[in-house]
Amino acid sequence: MAHARGRRRTATVVAATVATALCALAPAAADAKGAKDRTTWLCKPGLATDACAVGLGTTKLSATGVPGATTTPKRARPRRLDCFYVYPTVSNQKTPAATKAIDPEVRSIALYQAARYSQVCRVFAPVYRQLTVPSLGNGSITAAAARTAYGDVVAAWKEYLAKYNHGRGVVLIGHSQGAGHLQQLIRARVDGRPIARRLVSAILLGGNVIVRKGRGVGGIFKHVPACRARAQLGCVVAFSTFNATPPPDTQFGRSGSRFGKLFHQPSGSRYEVLCTNPGDLAGNRSVALRSVVPEQPYAPGTLIAAGISFLGFAVPPASTTYVEGHGLFTGRCARAGGANVLLVSSANGTPALHPSPDPTWGLHLLDANIAQGDLVSLVATQAARYTRAR
Repeated sequence: MAHARGRRRTATVVAATVATALCALAPAAADAKGAKDRTTWLCKPGLATDACAVGLGTTKLSATGVPGATTTPKRARPRRLDCFYVYPTVSNQKTPAATKAIDPEVRSIALYQAARYSQVCRVFAPVYRQLTVPSLGNGSITAAAARTAYGDVVAAWKEYLAKYNHGRGVVLIGHSQGAGHLQQLIRARVDGRPIARRLVSAILLGGNVIVRKGRGVGGIFKHVPACRARAQLGCVVAFSTFNATPPPDTQFGRSGSRFGKLFHQPSGSRYEVLCTNPGDLAGNRSVALRSVVPEQPYAPGTLIAAGISFLGFAVPPASTTYVEGHGLFTGRCARAGGANVLLVSSANGTPALHPSPDPTWGLHLLDANIAQGDLVSLVATQAARYTRAR
């Protein structure tokens, strides 16, 4: 969902640069005691430049995408949970690994994918030296660069636990490359450890979470199962979005992909990629999804912005930070073309979306927004359950 402003000649550049992808330092923030953080934070409570501290005003869309009433969701008071967010591959920097500069595309992705969760949790999001869009496209990534990116995420997690968590429940949220790093973090530092008692849930989108076939657990994680009920805790929500049968060469929804190799995921005939439908965790019915997207276009002039524009959904002008449509799309988890994905359909009157930048990606660029309303509602339910259980 985005303002459709791209041109086809730009699409060729984006597809060539991005489709092969596997998925100025800012001043350090000070904590309450005055000591400076080693992490550069994109989002953190009290941060003067907190990219997730935005208004929650929302314009409701009809099933045909016509703007209607406006509302402002209330933030929970107090917010008893934290959300630790790791963003996907967005950096336009030309080097294999990005610096910790908070570029426009980094701030913009926080608005698109993380800020809405501030309704129910305090959001912490580190800046990390991620593998960049150009480097993934031209094949210049290295194992050392991948380790550096993951190392930054681990360092931020350790700092968060030491200085800010104070025993609070936490939701881990990531997309694509961010979901890959969080899978490694959970496997190495959460799964089966005492800290797992504080894991409310993990929302790992477009990251090919691997499980044993038919079990919903036992692949990348030993003890963290799929979320199959809204009040379930310590579980994972994961899916990749398509609106057509995934082609044979897609990297999403299949085990044994290049994405999986990059993030050291298990593979083989015993495993499959997890799909959990946020609108129907218990089954695979086709249900209406609550889609949420900012009214503001994604960082203009960037490769990801061009890719989003090719999806073919123009967000109508609105006076609020977000627009939300309930039932613009319906979705169900489905095994199609050898992949396990969230298969979505446009409602009558909603434009059919175009895979972007090409069919192998499906609607990857929409993973975090296609059902964001459902996901925020799920976290709110889990927060209430976690608070009662403490």
